[in-house]
Amino acid sequence: MNTLTINGYNAVVAYDEDIDMFRGEFIGLNGGADFYASDIDGLRKEGEISLRVFLDSCHARGIEPRKHFSGKFNLRVPPDLHERLATQAAAHGKSINAWVLDLLKDQTTAHA
Repeated sequence: MNTLTINGYNAVVAYDEDIDMFRGEFIGLNGGADFYASDIDGLRKEGEISLRVFLDSCHARGIEPRKHFSGKFNLRVPPDLHERLATQAAAHGKSINAWVLDLLKDQTTAHA
């Protein structure tokens, strides 16, 4: 899975072999906005059109286009993994939350 940024909005991009095209879908929106094209230049152009239609629709309906994230999410893990996480976090002098947050930041920075 790859990402594409269009006018400050992020989209995930995947190749759909069933239709032999690339598909982009904007993420973090208060609704759906996707787009298709056979090449990257076309995908960017179709993405701009799809985003413009979505933003115009939000404006006309008085809707905030971006989702608001609370910064919280629950993650359920098996008890043995929970124990290993607690051990590793303590070994680094951190809470589980702080240690996992550092890991997540490292991963998302490395793949940005």
